[in-house]
Order: sequence, then C-alpha cells, then structure tokens
Amino acid sequence: MTSGRERAYEFLRDTVLTDPQLQGQFVSEQEIADRVGVSRTPVREALLLLAAEDLVRLVPKRGAYVAPVTGREVSELMELRGVVERYAAERVLAAGNPPLPEMRHAVEMQRTLRAAADLRAFAEWDQRFHTALVAATGNRLLTQIYEGLRARQVRCAMAALYDTTERREEVLAGHEAILAALVAGDAASAGEAITAHLRAALKVLLVG
Repeated sequence: MTSGRERAYEFLRDTVLTDPQLQGQFVSEQEIADRVGVSRTPVREALLLLAAEDLVRLVPKRGAYVAPVTGREVSELMELRGVVERYAAERVLAAGNPPLPEMRHAVEMQRTLRAAADLRAFAEWDQRFHTALVAATGNRLLTQIYEGLRARQVRCAMAALYDTTERREEVLAGHEAILAALVAGDAASAGEAITAHLRAALKVLLVG
C-alpha cells in the first residue's frame, strides 16, 4: 500500500512542480494535504525529500519555494541527457535490441496530442520515449539515475518546450529522426539525431 508520504511526494513531483504557474511561488502544505487526502505531516516529509533532490527550497517561516527553472539547470540537464542517451543508443544497437515498439508507441501518442491542450500528457510521452531507450540497455542503475531526472525533464517541458503546435511538430520530427537511425542500426546517426534533438530543445528553453 502506498504511504501518505509517497502519495504526497508523487503528487508534488508530478503535478505541482511541473505547473509553470507555480514556479516562483510558495507551496501551501495544507492545500496539498487537502488535495492528496492526507495530513500535513506526510506533505512536510515529502517536501523534505524534494528539497534533498534540489527540486524545492525550504525557507524558514515561509515554507517550500518552487524556484523558476534556470538556464544553468536546463543546460546541465540537456548535457547529462545527451551523454546517457547517446550511450544508450550505442548499447542497444550493439546488442541488437532497440526498443522500437515502445518508442513508436510514444511517438504515436504524441502525434494524437500535438494539437491538444494537454501539455502535460505530451510531456509525459516525451519522457517515455527517451526512457524506453535508456531502459533497453538493461543497466538498472543507469535507468534509475535517468528516471531520477524525470521531474526536471517534465518541469522544463511544461515551462517552455511544448507551448505551440509548431514546437510540438519539431519535437516529433526529432523523435522520428532518432527512430529512423535506430531502425537503420546506425549508432553514429542515432547519436547525431539525439544531439540535434536536445540542442533544439535547449535553444527553445534558453531563448524562448
């Protein structure tokens, strides 16, 4: 059974921290407790966990502050993602097991959402696309580390990546280029496609 702390943590991570309107705001413990259906204690415990992950800042006598995404945070995130995802592409192609069905399904789901107002769902399927590639390496520790970036990735996506249909089309084109390279078994092209995809996302996030 999921504990109150775990429920509060997941709600804060997946719903509150990914809401662009809450960046630069303080989180109300009581409001979160009411929405999750728990007391304030598990909410406070969840916030301590998020603070340890540097996803919120605990300010004495003020509460938990959701800091805006910074340029440095975005740059470092994309750099780390590039290292992990390029390695994953090389690894799965060398082993002959690229997760094509899972990645294609993620692209299809994004395609159905490209003109919808549900930005969160589009961002979640973006995350699933890339996580499928990393998970296919079979390296559980690497996958765990990558999945630990999930909140930051979705947060960045909700902040700026998918605010227009045109940008979502660019994301889909990037995913299709990565898929095409994996289908061809071309690790070098896959690495180049991943680099180009992440570079485009970084440019949008930094320039707007």
